Amino acid sequence: MIRPRKIRNLWGTLVLMVFLIMLSAALLMALMSFLIVHSGIIDVGRFNIFWPISFVMVASILIGTVITAISGRKILTPIIDLSEAAKQVAKGDFSIRVAHEDHRVDVLGEMAVNFNRMVHELGGIETLRNDFIVNVSHEFKTPIAAIEGYATLMQDHDLSPKERQEYSRLIIESTRQLSSLSSNILKLSKLENQEFIVDKSHFGLDEQIRQALLLLEAQWNDKDINLDLNLEPVVFYGNEDLLMQVWLNLLGNAIKFTDSGGEITVDLSTTGHAVTVTITDSGIGMTEEVMKHIFVKFYQGDQSRSAEGNGLGLPLVRRIVELCGGGISVESTPGEGSVFAITFPFGGC
Repeated sequence: MIRPRKIRNLWGTLVLMVFLIMLSAALLMALMSFLIVHSGIIDVGRFNIFWPISFVMVASILIGTVITAISGRKILTPIIDLSEAAKQVAKGDFSIRVAHEDHRVDVLGEMAVNFNRMVHELGGIETLRNDFIVNVSHEFKTPIAAIEGYATLMQDHDLSPKERQEYSRLIIESTRQLSSLSSNILKLSKLENQEFIVDKSHFGLDEQIRQALLLLEAQWNDKDINLDLNLEPVVFYGNEDLLMQVWLNLLGNAIKFTDSGGEITVDLSTTGHAVTVTITDSGIGMTEEVMKHIFVKFYQGDQSRSAEGNGLGLPLVRRIVELCGGGISVESTPGEGSVFAITFPFGGC
């Protein structure tokens, strides 16, 4: 709520300033009239103008002051509202909104609209920040708790060699998950504060995709997945390491969510202005609800496979693609697989 005292102070100051300005103008007019009369330019005997001039001056001062008092209050109220709302925002209250968006004075209405829009955006950023902190804490807590639990179990001297080996394997998997999580958080944080791509070079995009598949060979070979590659030779200009992250994440997901004996198709084609890479899998697919959130940090649509990832791969991919001036889209049907299409400018990042 707005404190009336502050309205009176600002309003009263405006009224007083206008009163003093008009009084100064009236006194100046009176001085000029006095000089004109005493200089003989006007014959007072023929024209008795003193009282009419005095009446007009006094009436002008009073009417001007009253009009200022009435109109000034209407004009200043939105400014006071904005001032008080800004104080609430400074205290961390992003739910505050100011009225007067439809004010008759365009500038005041626009000011209210922009302020409300700003507070809305700040509130969204604050929500994302809080969610990020909660998610990071949770994601770190899970592998750390697993490592602690299995390490405690391994202190039991009655464990069989097989059990000890299994617990060791689980500890190693948890440490790898923790390492991957830390690495991806650092990468994503750096990219989110980066406005353009550096360390660019020319390289074969088709060959890079083949290299990514070779790095993932153990994964798709174990599941006997059939690969269908249709890669047009393309020389691309960009950051080779960042682009490799894109293919490793997208192909890794395709392999992870494709059942044994399935198929993954990778197409690379060019037009006069764009380079398009399409990755199609015959995996489990996604619902509309899952597709809405796949680029949200830490979101994992298939919780049964949450131990295999940390929900940062696709947000990382999207940020790299955005920095390259490209776009990424997805189409999917539950039980029928997914299609990811990545488009880059023909000239590179």
